Parts: sequence; C-alpha cells; structure tokens
Amino acid sequence: MASDMAEAIRQLIQEKGFSEDSVKNSIENSIKAAYKKTFGTADNCEVRFADDLSEVTVWAKKIIVEEVEDPATEISLEDAKELTEDCEVGDEIQILIDPKTDFERSAVQTGKQSVHQSLTEIQKDSLYAEYKDKVGEIIIGYYQRERNETIYVDLGKVEGILPKKFQSEREVYHKNDRIKALITDVRKSTSGLQIILSRTDPDFVRNILELEVPEIYDKTVEIFKIVREAGYRTKIAVYSHREDVDPVGACVGLKGVRIKNVISELEGEKIDILKYDEDPRVFIKNALSPAEVTGVVILDEEKRQALAVVPENQFSLAIGKQGLNVRLANRLTDWSIDVKTEEQYESSDELIAESRKAAMDLFNDGGYDEISTVAELPGINPAVAELLAANNITEIEDFIAAEEDGTLNNIEGLSADDIAAVKALIDSSVEFVDEENEEGEQEAPAEEAESEEAPAEDAEEEYYECPECGARITIDMTTCPNCGIGLSFEFEDGE
Repeated sequence: MASDMAEAIRQLIQEKGFSEDSVKNSIENSIKAAYKKTFGTADNCEVRFADDLSEVTVWAKKIIVEEVEDPATEISLEDAKELTEDCEVGDEIQILIDPKTDFERSAVQTGKQSVHQSLTEIQKDSLYAEYKDKVGEIIIGYYQRERNETIYVDLGKVEGILPKKFQSEREVYHKNDRIKALITDVRKSTSGLQIILSRTDPDFVRNILELEVPEIYDKTVEIFKIVREAGYRTKIAVYSHREDVDPVGACVGLKGVRIKNVISELEGEKIDILKYDEDPRVFIKNALSPAEVTGVVILDEEKRQALAVVPENQFSLAIGKQGLNVRLANRLTDWSIDVKTEEQYESSDELIAESRKAAMDLFNDGGYDEISTVAELPGINPAVAELLAANNITEIEDFIAAEEDGTLNNIEGLSADDIAAVKALIDSSVEFVDEENEEGEQEAPAEEAESEEAPAEDAEEEYYECPECGARITIDMTTCPNCGIGLSFEFEDGE
C-alpha cells in the first residue's frame, strides 16, 4: 500500500499542480483519521514519508507496561520483547502499522473521504488565489454546454460561467466555439469555484482596445470613459497626453484597421470614438456624434442640463433609434441633454429664457456692467467669438460695422446662423447711447432746455420698468421689447 500511496502522491503533484507539502499534509491527516476511527485516538500515530516519496509508513507509539490497560497506547513487556529485546518497563516503543490489516474497513473509507475533501479544498484555494488576481482581465475558453440560458465555458483548469445578462444579443454560440470574455468575479461555492464571465461590461471593450492600440497600452492615449448598450452601440471618449498624437486617429488606425478588429470581436456592434474635452459644450457636441451639432446651450450648470441644437436633417441621427444615441451621450458626459432642431430652438422658451438671463445678468445693485466686446456677450459661443477675433472683430461696434458692409459674409467658417445668433445677443443685451446727444444736452443753455416741448421731469415720467425683467418700457408698449411679456397700464383718476 505504501508504494501505491507514494505513486498517488506523485500524480497529484504532477497532474493537479498541488504543492508537495499540501499533499503530504492531506495524506497524513487522512491516515490519522483512519487510525483514530480504528483505535479511538490518533495522538500516538506517526506518519513518515521517504525523502523521495517512494514509501509512506504508519507507526504507533506505545508505552511498555507490566499490565496493559489501554491497548491503543500501551504494550506489555512480554510483547515488546518480541519486537526488540533491548527494552524495559516505561520505555516508549514504535510499532509499524499495516493499514490493510490493522485498520477497519470503515476507517479506511473515512480516511479516503478525508483526503478527498482535503485535496478538494486545497485545489479550490489554489485556483481561487490564481484567478482572483485575474479579475478585470480577458480570458479565452471554449463553449462547453448551456443550461437555463447560462453558458458554461471550459477554461482548462476550471469552468467559467457566462450568465444570460452578460451575453450580447448579437452573439450565438455552438459546441467548442472559442469565447473571449472578461473575468468579473471569482466565487467559492460548495460545488467548486465559480468564474463569472462577461462580454457586455465596458471594461471588456477597454481591454480589447488596449490590445489593439499600442498608444493606449503605453498611456500616450487614455480612455476617459466608455458607455455601452451591448449589441447595439458603444461610445468611447479618449484624450491624448501628446499634442502630436491624435487620440481618435490612434484608436481608429490606418484605414480603420484597429477599430475594425474591435468591431469584429463585438460581432458588428457600432462604436463611436470621440475626443474628450473639458469644455462641456464641446464634449456634448462630440458625444452626440455621428450627428452634426450646430450649437450647445447650457441651461443649468448646477443641475448639468444642456440643450443641443441640430439641423433638421440631423435630428433623428442625434436622438438615435429609440433614443439610444442621446441616452449614451447623457451617460458619457454626465449631463442631461435635450435635443432640438434649429427651428424648434428659435421658437422655444429656451431662447427667450437665455436672452432674459443675459439681460438680468447685466443688472447689479441697481446698475449694469458695460459690455463692449463680442466675447463679453452672455451666452456667446466661444468658438464664434474666437473666429471673429481672428478676423480682427473684437468690439461689438466692429461686429455691427462688419455686418453693415457685408464683411461678415466673407469670413470662412462663420455661418448665417452664427451671425444671427450674435446679433440677437447684442439686441437683447446691449443698450446703445448717443454720446454726442448726451453731451449736447448737458452743454445746452437753460433757455434752450426750457424751450423743449415737454419739461425734463415730464419726459422722465413717461418711462417705466418692466415688472418681469426690469427693462425700460414706455406707456405706448404692449409687450416688453426685452423679455416679451405682455404689458397693460392702469392709472387711477387724476394721474
């Protein structure tokens, strides 16, 4: 039996990958369990292994006594003399035990169960330690079977589990199909080790990109965020640490070869690679790709609400099928994005609210801040302001003069909608004062002032403040020229 046991030890070490010490401890514990089952105690049992594991022996340590009271731990002097003549009462003698003849059959079965359980636990702990460090990594296995829509994947040493919720709807598998998946969790269970796999996790796409794009692997290009509706569309925001490296181009690759490999692995799922930008307007515009966005209006920065304006023919593309494109853009940018066409925006409350806010922002403790440049206009598109400045149009007066002489129409990249938007902001935010008239009135003699048709006090009394936005209004107005609210004047008798 000893030689058979030694051969079994060598097989466990070579085939299962167990350490020698763990196997020896398991064998020793199982033998002692069988010994205890037979003799009632294992305190005096000693298991010895040959250095080359060629032999395993079991010894019982017993005390030599005149009269035996406990046969398990004691031996008479007469019986001891038969084993060795050089002994006396009180000595400890070691007796070789043959498990085949000395152990009870039930004890042998107990020992077998003990070693099996021990080795199972050792294997489970070993595999757990190995695969726990691989969580978040991609692993390759082969389709084994399916039960209750859960796919079981052969990973070699263990079996992986690909639940239905972690499977892409595009994918169908057959026996022995190769499956590449992400390890998301490793769990111990009574039946063994559970390796939970996923092909829908955004990190699955991240790992594939790292394999396909060297610039991502070496951190030249980094992924800001990935959002995904597995089987339908994935949006990936990237940025570069080097100005000479285009992050989007690096991910797409020459003639799109890199992104094609990723799409192929995802069974044809659509992927949008876009550039991350710290400016939320630019980032939102990029996030709505492949749709073209005319402009982005920040409605509430604190609540992170924004409005994207798109041409009529881009509206469906911006929204996406069943709202998928804008929904992914919301998750990618962490902003709540509403999408409207240019026509809807021009007639919407948002345009009125934006103009009203711009006008109200001018008032500060009963006065207002003077605006002289285009860049200072509330709500101005920074890109438009930069484009105008590049063409030496920085002052508002420069803009008005350029509009009158048609210069604006010759600026490349400046659309008619951009010009109209700036003009609307000027009309709603800037009040022009005729400085020459003001100076003339101040310098006019008292006699000329008195010769006016109405006294100055009467002229001042004809102007009022809008109850909604505080803008200057007159008695003959039916709507406020600034905020558009309806006006009605009621006077008591005598006024």
